[in-house]
Amino acid sequence: MEKAIKTETKTKKINSATLDGFIAKKVEVESSFIRALPGFSIVGLGSQSIQEAKERVKSALLNNDFEFPPLKITISLSPSDLRKEGSHFDLPIALSILYHNKEFDFEEFLVLGELGLDGRLKDTTSIFPLILSLRPKKVIIPLESAKKVSKIPGVEIFAFSHLSEFEKFEPQKIEKSSLSYSYLKIDGEKYYYDDSFRLDFSDVLGQEKAKEAALYSAAGFHNILFEGSPGVGKSMIISRLRYIMPPMSLDEILEVEKINAIEGNEVEFKPHRPFRNPHYSSTRAAIFGGGCKNSKFLRLIQNSCDYNHNFCDSHSFLQTPPNNFMTIPKKAYHAA
Repeated sequence: MEKAIKTETKTKKINSATLDGFIAKKVEVESSFIRALPGFSIVGLGSQSIQEAKERVKSALLNNDFEFPPLKITISLSPSDLRKEGSHFDLPIALSILYHNKEFDFEEFLVLGELGLDGRLKDTTSIFPLILSLRPKKVIIPLESAKKVSKIPGVEIFAFSHLSEFEKFEPQKIEKSSLSYSYLKIDGEKYYYDDSFRLDFSDVLGQEKAKEAALYSAAGFHNILFEGSPGVGKSMIISRLRYIMPPMSLDEILEVEKINAIEGNEVEFKPHRPFRNPHYSSTRAAIFGGGCKNSKFLRLIQNSCDYNHNFCDSHSFLQTPPNNFMTIPKKAYHAA
C-alpha cells in the first residue's frame, strides 16, 4: 500500500476590513503556501477589484526585487460569506506573501492600502471610514491616508509610502493633529465652529418672522416647514440655516466626514452640519439612485434615523412634500 505524501504548508493571518453599506466589518486575510504546482488564487467572495489585486501585488513585489515564491498560494478572506470589495486589500495580501517565511506578527495591526505596480502605496476612499468605524489601536496605512486618519483619537498610525520600506519595517510615525477651528469647551469636551459665513442672513431682506423661526429651529434642533409663494425667500433662508447651527463635537465631525468619504467627496473636517436641498418633486430613486447597493444604503440610513436620531427625520425627508413647501429634517442633517 502506497504511503500518502505529506504536503508542507505554511499559513499567515493579517487583519483587514471591508464596508458593508457604511458599517465596517473585520476581515481576516489568511494565506496558505503549499509545495505544489505554482498558482495564485483569492477566495472568499472578493469583488473584481480584489481579484485584480493578484496582478498588482505580483508586479509590485517583483519590481522591488522581492521574492514571489514558486508555490501554490491561496488567499482566503474570512468570513467567507461576507461580500468584500475595495483595492485596500492589496497591502495585506502583499505582506502575507512578503513575510511568508519570516517570523513577524501582524495580529495587533489593521492593515489597509492600495498598491501601485511600482510598489507605491496609495490612499483609497474606504480607508478613513473603515478606521473611524473600527477604531483599532494600531494601523498600517499609506502615508497619503495619514493626514486624515490622524484626526481620529486613540489610533496609533504606522505610515508607509512604498512597499520597499517593509523590508526592514521602517514606518513613519505620525503625530496626532487637531482641528484648526475655534471651539467652546463644555464639560471637558470641545465643540468646534466656523466663524466665517459663506451665506449670511443679512442677505435676506425682510421675512423677520421666518428668520426668527429659523433661529429657534437651529438652536433647538427642531424641524421646520416653510409655506409660501415662489420667490418669497424660503430656499434662501433654509440654505443659510446650517451656518447658525450649534457647534459640533469631534465625533460628530468625524461621522459627517465618514459619509463624505464613502460618497467619494473630499474630506475637509469642517464643523458644518450637512445640508441637502432636493426638489419637492424628487423621487427616492432620483435622490438615492437605483440598484440594490443604493437601496441597502438607503435602508441603513433609515435605520439610523429611526433608532439614533443622529442623521435625519426620515419621515419628513423621504416623503415628497407638497408644492412650494420646503422641509428641514431634524438636525438639518440630510445624509444621502
